[in-house]
Amino acid sequence: MSMAASRGGGTVGGLLPGRYARGMTKRAVVTGASSGIGAASVRALCKSGWDVVAVARREEKLAELAAETGAVAMAADITDAAAVERLAGDVLDGGGIDALVNVAGGAFGVDTIADANFADWEKMYSVNVLGTLRMIRAFLPALRENGEGSVLLLTSTAGLVAYEGGGGYVAAKFAEHSMANTLRLEEAEHNVRVIEIAPGLVHTEEFSLNRLGGDRAAADNVYAGVEKPLLAEDIADVVAYSLNLPHHVNLDQIVIRPVAQAAAHKLIRSDR
Repeated sequence: MSMAASRGGGTVGGLLPGRYARGMTKRAVVTGASSGIGAASVRALCKSGWDVVAVARREEKLAELAAETGAVAMAADITDAAAVERLAGDVLDGGGIDALVNVAGGAFGVDTIADANFADWEKMYSVNVLGTLRMIRAFLPALRENGEGSVLLLTSTAGLVAYEGGGGYVAAKFAEHSMANTLRLEEAEHNVRVIEIAPGLVHTEEFSLNRLGGDRAAADNVYAGVEKPLLAEDIADVVAYSLNLPHHVNLDQIVIRPVAQAAAHKLIRSDR
């Protein structure tokens, strides 16, 4: 996987702007930044004054986001250990960081466990769990050194309550939820704040489309009749809010659902 860094669309050869080194603002790394909640989180953090390193695989999408927001774009695949190592080196060559925002993830397939597709399960575990683990391990020393570092994990209500047809995604998000809880216990002595945000139904451009193999009609049907599902921007606002609180205030776990989704098993739909 190639790696590039840009700010406002211009290549800067992996070196980051010097504002952080001069102590003028905070700096965050956001994964999954090419679309959806990741891209929205980059926008929200940039708007609230953060320097942001936007990380995802798709360089073209990242370049567009960098041009729009002023974020630094770094293309990397978090399921690739060598790519994460290079990413961490490039980021930290430009100074320390204040927050790691783990958004990259996804669901693939809706098979029952009896008919589970092993490749889909492996893919979900690789990105949601092991990819997040790689990022945390790579950046945790810098967050400890900061003295007031934060790690944010975007999980899902699927990591709290199981549902039929969601076995692989539920398993991956339960694991990520457990990772957040364990990390919080282990890192409190280092003053590293660990935040978990667990959204319910969020209407983004790619999540259900990817899960359902590119079937647009099936993806649209997930949200059909739901008057106001959550949007990526709703989650991004909470990401920025939680990180902008004074560091001693830790929102351990934030569950966010649309009003129409009273629980995982209860979703209000109007007549279609």
